[in-house]
Amino acid sequence: QVRLVESGGGLVQPGGSLRLSCAASGNIFRVDVMGWYRQAPGKQRELVATITNGDATNYASSVRGRFTISRHNTLKNTVYLQMNSLRPEDTAVYYCAAEVATIELPYLKRWGQGTLVTVSS
Repeated sequence: QVRLVESGGGLVQPGGSLRLSCAASGNIFRVDVMGWYRQAPGKQRELVATITNGDATNYASSVRGRFTISRHNTLKNTVYLQMNSLRPEDTAVYYCAAEVATIELPYLKRWGQGTLVTVSS
C-alpha cells in the first residue's frame, strides 16, 4: 500500500551531476526520516544521506560537500539527492528509504526499488 518510486539515475561522466528523486505514495499518515542508500557491486548497502521532517541532514563522509539531500517544501513525501562532482566510485544502485506511518501501522522503514547510477567515461 506504500510505495517509494525513484527516478533520475543513469550514465554520467566523471565530474558530472545527476539529480535523483523519490516520491512516497499510498495510504500514508505521516513520513518521518527520508534518505538515500547505495549498493555497489560486491559491496554492502551503505547510507548516503538522510533528512528529517525538520530538514536536519546527515551525510556519509564520502559524499559530504558533493551531494545535497533535500525535501520538497510542501510535498514532504518527496526527497531529492543532488549529486555533483561524481566519481567512478559513486557507481551503485541508489535506494530511497523512508520511515512511514499509515493509519494501521506505526513507523516502518520502507524501501524503493532502486535506480542505477553509473559514473564512467
